[in-house]
Amino acid sequence: MSSRATHQDEPPPEELRFIFRSGRLCLAFCATVGERWRHGFDRLLAPGDLARWYAEARVADIPVPVTSADLDSAREAREAVYRAAKALIDGQPPTAGDEHVINRAAAAPQPVPRMNRGVMTLTAAGPDQPASALSAVARDAIALLTTEDARRLRECASPECGLLFLDASRPGQRRWCSSGACGGKARAATYRQRRARGSGT
Repeated sequence: MSSRATHQDEPPPEELRFIFRSGRLCLAFCATVGERWRHGFDRLLAPGDLARWYAEARVADIPVPVTSADLDSAREAREAVYRAAKALIDGQPPTAGDEHVINRAAAAPQPVPRMNRGVMTLTAAGPDQPASALSAVARDAIALLTTEDARRLRECASPECGLLFLDASRPGQRRWCSSGACGGKARAATYRQRRARGSGT
């Protein structure tokens, strides 16, 4: 998939909402592309969408000014993280090219924590605040992909999801991105099948 993920049809507004059930910042960033299992559509359609994601993900509490060039850089880093994570899930190492993209993004100073009346806020470091915000995502990816946590990388078992997530369950056998989302749908489908078989229909 290219860094500019597109979809033939315009997705409904509810599908453009950001998803935060992956368990890690960098994986949530990968989820800004929807329906990767089909054609894929991008939830980061404009620079303002990326600024909004940084805010909703609590990467920076003060709005980050994002340009079209910043959006292109973020999309490139996002796809490198996605490909690297998928490679590890498939038992393969990330490519040198993807590692280079992630390392380059991580090189910028990360957002700076500040304390004000006992409350912490994060401010993207200047002068390149968008690069600082992206650095936080890239550094989280490096911390995930190079440690034992990488063994708990999973892809949702739902054929209509494919979301990447970190399996933090004790047995390490989680199949769904969320018990309340895809897991609940799978259980409901199994229940309906059993009822249909029981009724002879």
